[in-house]
Amino acid sequence: MASQGQEHDQPLLLGSEEDEAAYDSDEKVLIIGIDEVSADDDSGVPPFSWKKLWLFTGPGFLMSIAFLDPGNLEGDLQAGAIAGYSLLWLLLWATAMGLLVQLLAARLGVATGRHLSELCREEYPRWASLVLWVMAELALIGADIQEVIGSAIAIKILSNGYLPLWAGVIITASDCFIFLFLENYGVRKLEAVFAVLIATMAVSFAWMFGETKPSGSELLIGILIPKLSSKTIKQAVGVVGCVIMPHNVFLHSALVQSREIDHSKKGRVQEALNYYSIESTIALVISFIINLFVTTVFAKGFYGTELASSIGLGNAGQYLQDKYGGGMFPILYIWAIGLLAAGQSSTITGTYAGQFIMGGFLNLRLKKWLRALITRSFAIIPTMIVALIFDSSEDTLDILNEWLNVLQSVQIPFALIPLLYLVSKEQIMGSFKIGPLLKTVAWTVAALVILINGYLLIEFFSSEVNGVLFGTAVGAFTTAYVVFIVYLIYRGFSMSGLKDLVQPKRITDSGN
Repeated sequence: MASQGQEHDQPLLLGSEEDEAAYDSDEKVLIIGIDEVSADDDSGVPPFSWKKLWLFTGPGFLMSIAFLDPGNLEGDLQAGAIAGYSLLWLLLWATAMGLLVQLLAARLGVATGRHLSELCREEYPRWASLVLWVMAELALIGADIQEVIGSAIAIKILSNGYLPLWAGVIITASDCFIFLFLENYGVRKLEAVFAVLIATMAVSFAWMFGETKPSGSELLIGILIPKLSSKTIKQAVGVVGCVIMPHNVFLHSALVQSREIDHSKKGRVQEALNYYSIESTIALVISFIINLFVTTVFAKGFYGTELASSIGLGNAGQYLQDKYGGGMFPILYIWAIGLLAAGQSSTITGTYAGQFIMGGFLNLRLKKWLRALITRSFAIIPTMIVALIFDSSEDTLDILNEWLNVLQSVQIPFALIPLLYLVSKEQIMGSFKIGPLLKTVAWTVAALVILINGYLLIEFFSSEVNGVLFGTAVGAFTTAYVVFIVYLIYRGFSMSGLKDLVQPKRITDSGN
């Protein structure tokens, strides 16, 4: 047993048994004791172990699914059809920015033993944390509607139109119970199912890539040489806006707690951060390649054609079929299989995220089936309404999708700003707080993403807002929105400025 004098600058925020926790102790994957070199070495980082990397692999791939959801796929296909190969460089850098944000979310979860929604509840006044909760729920609902509709479209294609959109929504809603069933078999089994779904997407879209044979030289030029024109600015904004999903930031900070590590030892915490960085990077490299497949397939098939501006999730499969024909495996069904895997995996992770968001902000300790059912109902009820209203019109479905993108863009600051504030605070992170350089880079990326999405909002509302009453309502909402963002930024910087006035909490090797 180490003496009380041996301390590490780590936060003591591991919570009590009464607090809501992301995972119970018996649900976690055991890491302690695996490939340990010396029991006496408490501070150093153990040497790299392939076995440990395998045990830590999982949370990053679940996180990466938000980069592959139907909303992202629609952004990919529209970018390819309208901008050709010219925005591939932006897709690469947007993915890199998304990786930075997700690594910070993982850092917060590992270093504190708490996830983002829990810490928001504890660090902000009650009224502010409730506003953040409502905003997170709205973002999740918006993402979930897109994901469920994407799955429903795929089911409609695979059933040759026999099953209407609303029936696909009901089938997709059952994923809640599939999720609960899989959870009973442990975290690793659940992660294995997601790995299969990601592999299904990769094979489907790689097959399409092979069938359509996009230009290799144009692909490389598109990745390496930045190019942007006034005609493609909307697609460029969409590429960046789709990458950072507010609910995914909350999700990743909780997923990393599925591994049982020794928080009393600084070296073990740093080790976990190292492994999570590796597996998250690998996961997002794979997601980038899959997004690349989709973008280049539609760039090859529809760039410069009259159909380019009218392609969406609803008609993309049929356009591909008309362009490239049937064959042994019709490309329409290959597309639908990939889309179904994307929609199904993202709706299940949405259910997962909803549990963490609701449980963390409200400190609810409900049975998992009840919490999942409540979370699922938040999204399924409005999605059913959407499916019934928009089932007969692809144009109105595309308009709805634009509004849902706006809804999620509005929420981005309410995940990014609290995250950056918390990972910069020594009282919370201890020695794992981010340094000045990383802090500058992170705030620059956050500001860039917020400004890009702000541009999207201004452009959207300038074309959609008509009438005095609607204009007044939008103006009032915008004022309140900006004031709250300013409050979050001010609180973040002011509290960080008080770090020297408060003694950081510390944790000893004995865990006391």
